[in-house]
Amino acid sequence: MTEASPNGRSRFALGTWLFLRLLALVHLCAFISFWVQLGGLVGPHGILPAGEFFRAAHQQFGAEAYAQLPSLCWLFGAQGFLHVLCAGGVVLSLLLFSGVAPALCLALLWAAYLSLVCAGQIFYEFQWDGLLLETTLLAVFIAPWSWLPLWRRTEPPQLGRWLLWWLLFRLIFLSGAVKLTSGDPSWRHLNALIFHYETQPLPTPLGWYVWHSPAWFHRFWCAVMFFIELVVPFGIFAPRRLRHVAALLLIVFQVLIALTGNYAFFNVLAIALCLPCFDDACLHSIAARIRLRIPPTEVSALRSVPRWPLRIFAAFVFLFTGLQASLDFSARLPRFISVVFDVVGPLRSFNSYGLFAVMTTQRPEIILEGSDDGHNWRPYEFRYKPGRLTQAPQWVAPYQPRLDWQMWFAALEGPGQNRWVLSLCSHLLHGTPQVLALLGPNPFPDHPPRYVRALLYDYHFTDRAVRAQTGQWWRRTVSDFYLPPISLRAEAR
Repeated sequence: MTEASPNGRSRFALGTWLFLRLLALVHLCAFISFWVQLGGLVGPHGILPAGEFFRAAHQQFGAEAYAQLPSLCWLFGAQGFLHVLCAGGVVLSLLLFSGVAPALCLALLWAAYLSLVCAGQIFYEFQWDGLLLETTLLAVFIAPWSWLPLWRRTEPPQLGRWLLWWLLFRLIFLSGAVKLTSGDPSWRHLNALIFHYETQPLPTPLGWYVWHSPAWFHRFWCAVMFFIELVVPFGIFAPRRLRHVAALLLIVFQVLIALTGNYAFFNVLAIALCLPCFDDACLHSIAARIRLRIPPTEVSALRSVPRWPLRIFAAFVFLFTGLQASLDFSARLPRFISVVFDVVGPLRSFNSYGLFAVMTTQRPEIILEGSDDGHNWRPYEFRYKPGRLTQAPQWVAPYQPRLDWQMWFAALEGPGQNRWVLSLCSHLLHGTPQVLALLGPNPFPDHPPRYVRALLYDYHFTDRAVRAQTGQWWRRTVSDFYLPPISLRAEAR
């Protein structure tokens, strides 16, 4: 039976097929993105060497470390094997995209990415890393359990599809709910977007232009955002037309976010989660309107996940994540639920979400500088985060420069909460090539500096007139030392 029949309205093979291909591309970006940064971040000569981290965890926690940090690195080491994990992730992503053993590829991708998340330490503490793990685990239950489905489409189990809908609902709705429950006045008074485009970690060039819009424009779109995050997600479970409208609004919402800020692969992954909301009849209709020919979908006899394991898993996911989400509204849960949290939490695959619960209204930036004599200082430039005043915001997503991102968080806190910044400065003093590769052009190409310091600046966008006259996208004022000058001699003491 083909999609020309009315049954196309109750079939989701095409949306699932597109979802799995887009998920494969997200994994491909995620593994390649980390692979090129691995050496400087967590390699043997990196800022936070993963091998030392696992050894310290085992010394402190003993066998409990295996449960708290579930990683294949315990079996194969955390040095060269991290490259094997990245290479394997790239191969598995390509196999998944080609339709080779989809369920097996997804399970292995989940295990490989979880291993990297545990090894990545602070550089992997982003909500979209947990979202990718959870999406991949749930996708195992809608993918064909066959070796070579290739490009054939197969109808996913209804319960597996509802798991993805539930994940999408939680992702969007909780992001809106935490903004209200946090008590942040900038959200409650609809002023948050007045600050957001300037203070977000890595704005895009378009973000600079949008920031200059009048206050009423920002308040209007803040109200629209709350409507999309708090009302539209309920449409995911509505009749088909409302569900299609809700999914389309969520896709447009993610596109608008991506146009003004660089959030790695998050927006693409969120869009991928919207695709299973469209039934095959709708997708064929959209394709016909844009004159894109898609062959009709034939019902496939490919195997899917066994029914009873899916029911048990789905019951656990709905119950556990529902209770977990309630933590945003109540801090008290039964003790037996807390025990389950302790067991399941280290898998980082059943998460509560909520982006930008509190809006950052200032933009402090850490500027690292080196000197040979302690008087004349030269700055280290980062590739993507603000530094030079004439450095324009860039388009970088879906690639994520994890050090640039982490510098944004470090500037909001102090060096006491970010001891890794001292490690970064130590590597600058030693001239470690792997770490320097994460930065822009080296201001000390012939030898490492004798001293390194970190200054804290307040950054703001310039106005249109200043940029037209000077070419500067940013203005800044020095605030304080983040770290006073240090040297290898002082470090040794």
